[in-house]
Amino acid sequence: MTEKKVFRVGDTASFSKTISESDVYAFSGITGDFNGLFVNEEFARHTRYGRRIVPGNLPASFISTAMGMSMPGPGAIFMDQSTKYVSPVYPNDTITATIQLIEVREKANFYVCTIKGECRNQNGEIVIVSLCHEMASKNDVEILPREDEDDE
Repeated sequence: MTEKKVFRVGDTASFSKTISESDVYAFSGITGDFNGLFVNEEFARHTRYGRRIVPGNLPASFISTAMGMSMPGPGAIFMDQSTKYVSPVYPNDTITATIQLIEVREKANFYVCTIKGECRNQNGEIVIVSLCHEMASKNDVEILPREDEDDE
């Protein structure tokens, strides 16, 4: 039996990845979205971006990766995500998704976690902001209030 992970409201986690050409083509192949902005350099050159961009849902999925692999981790279930795409992401950009547990509600045998996420490129510029909800089993994790709330 594995030991429960313990988190506090306010905790953060991150996931970083450089988005390669093959990532873009694999994502387009999986989703069926072959928009010229993503896969056709000549087409993209004549758009407002002047070059190819990465499908927005590819880097936005890094928020889910940080949640599912780190906080609260394996076994948690993604419930919803509201996402704003602030700036384009380009092939070969390194994107870091950082999430923060901002609120938790207890249900019978699980927690509903509210998580704020953002993605930044290698220059530190915010490219995506997101608000998500995830369900985590009390068998897998324990979530405590913020440290400054313990004394109340």
